[in-house]
Amino acid sequence: MNRLADSQSPYLLQHASNPVDWWPWGEEAFAEAKRRDMPVLLSVGYSSCHWCHVMAHESFEDQETAGYLNAHFVSVKVDREERPDVDAVYMEAVQAATGQGGWPMTLFLTPDAEPFYFGTYFPPEARHGMPSFRQVLEGVHAAWTDRREEVAEVAGKIVRDLAARELSYGDARVPDAQDLAQALLALTREYDQQRGGFGGAPKFPPSMVLEFLLRHHARTGAEGALQMAADTCERMARGGIYDQLGGGFARYSVDREWVVPHFEKMLSDNALLCRVYAHLWRSTGSEQARRIALETADFMVRELRTAEGGFASALDADSDDGTGRHVEGAYYVWTPAQLREVLGDGDADLAAQYFGVTVEGTFEEGASVLQLPQREGVSDAARTESIRARLLAARAERPAPGRDDKVVAAWNGLAIAALAEAGAYFDRPDLVEAAVAAADLLVRLHLDDRAHLTRTSRDGRAGGNAGVLEDYADVAEGFLALASVTGEGVWLEFAGLLLDHVLARFTGESGGLYDTAADAERLIRRPQDPTDNATPSGWTAAAGALLSYAAHTGSEPHRTAAERALGVVKALGPRVPRFIGWGLAVAEALLDGPREIAVVGPALDDAGTRALHRTALLGAAPGAVVAVGTPGSDEFPLLRDRPLVGDGPAAYVCRDFTCDAPTTDPERLRTALGG
Repeated sequence: MNRLADSQSPYLLQHASNPVDWWPWGEEAFAEAKRRDMPVLLSVGYSSCHWCHVMAHESFEDQETAGYLNAHFVSVKVDREERPDVDAVYMEAVQAATGQGGWPMTLFLTPDAEPFYFGTYFPPEARHGMPSFRQVLEGVHAAWTDRREEVAEVAGKIVRDLAARELSYGDARVPDAQDLAQALLALTREYDQQRGGFGGAPKFPPSMVLEFLLRHHARTGAEGALQMAADTCERMARGGIYDQLGGGFARYSVDREWVVPHFEKMLSDNALLCRVYAHLWRSTGSEQARRIALETADFMVRELRTAEGGFASALDADSDDGTGRHVEGAYYVWTPAQLREVLGDGDADLAAQYFGVTVEGTFEEGASVLQLPQREGVSDAARTESIRARLLAARAERPAPGRDDKVVAAWNGLAIAALAEAGAYFDRPDLVEAAVAAADLLVRLHLDDRAHLTRTSRDGRAGGNAGVLEDYADVAEGFLALASVTGEGVWLEFAGLLLDHVLARFTGESGGLYDTAADAERLIRRPQDPTDNATPSGWTAAAGALLSYAAHTGSEPHRTAAERALGVVKALGPRVPRFIGWGLAVAEALLDGPREIAVVGPALDDAGTRALHRTALLGAAPGAVVAVGTPGSDEFPLLRDRPLVGDGPAAYVCRDFTCDAPTTDPERLRTALGG
């Protein structure tokens, strides 16, 4: 019996009609394994994962394979986006054993949930040195039946090794300017001078590292840091990793040149990159950065927003190619013939040149991913915009990729921060309204009366999985950004409630942070990882939110917790800066103060107040916090004892317990903030 039909997860629902007798993760599945005295197959993936779909079609939809699984295993399916804790613990085991990992993740566990055999994708027939999935199943069954003591010994050793990996950097000193300079130097050595970004293929957008580079430049004036950030952003914006018609970024590029993406589009990536490009525009005034930030924001609102006001997790890489086959990238790629069909010969030739569409193709079967191989400004702008609009309209007639419409709290927090700031920077109140609507949904649906967060929701119903550290940290980050933009102190209060839980339930005795709460479900190990992956680690995201909240409120416990958490950046930043970029960005804020800016005016809609507020938001000082309101307002602690100056609006800038004289002049404020 397949037990996935009642799941909220689109990924699990994709497997609800499999002939495999799937169980969701839970005590019942492991009790069944004990009752039947058989191992557990743990299969972990997510809905927009291409190879997860492939393995499902090849193996889990196959009656013979399903029959063998049902006879000899208890099969458990996990959506890694719903249960990042389960994913993290077992991925650590896979990586420790094999040196690599990925999804689908395929493990075999004892009925006590201890892993003893690992892998990722297994093909239906042996090839390229990989055993077939059936061979793996038969081998594991034989080991379980004939060599049980050996299996138990392997499983026990793996669990002991994982338990010994607990991290403690909370007693370390905070990173100093020299540590951050060494991190910059290490990044410079890994930087791809020709193509932007870091390392080789596959190449991922280094969002958190870019934030560090922008903040480092703002604090130190280091032009090399700004140049790496600006060049990387330009290369990505011109590459195939960016959707040149509809906006938004794909997950990663399979090549070093950013030409061919892995086509899934994630909310988390787009929220982070929208914010990066907005911050790049704030630092440089780049028109390209402004365009990309706005197009990415519009993509999120147009294609990922749910009926309840939240944001869906992802769009699939695959879609119907028009023949009934699900093919990766089918929605996005073009051949010269397809261009002619939509545009006619003359405009098709221009489009091919402008977007890099060739007869040979840059992708598969003669199709090309659209990119901008030439620098912008070389073509007739009105004509190319008409071409873009017609191609976008034609593409909309194609079968669209599937959407994973579950709302993940952490990623919605990232989207709230990005949309609030982009809306404020570019005078787009509709984007701020979208951020507020998503924040309202999180409060209404994901937050209970104890201020405990639920990880996911779908169709207006909260899921059953507890929020993890990144949920608390990223939602707090979003609420803090929203407070600064809107002047509504309630968002600061909600952030404080979440961060109090970080202090009470996620912080270890040494100041290190855990990914799950002290009262969460116990796994074979309590997950703990300070390094960034596709998103900021919960550890460093919490450090950033704690630091901002302390700047807003003067709370010493939150400031101390942030500093203790940043000990890990001193340990790792100079050695592996690519993997702790957000921690480095938070450390830049710590070294700069961060600055606290209070704007008071006779009314929030007063023209002078709005001018000072906008100037404050556009200041590039790392991690600066902004409060705006009227004199005597109790919305923000920073507004206390801040009177008007000559009956007019004024801005107060403080850091490290020292305040400048108030100013009524936006230009002076801009200068004070390093603009």
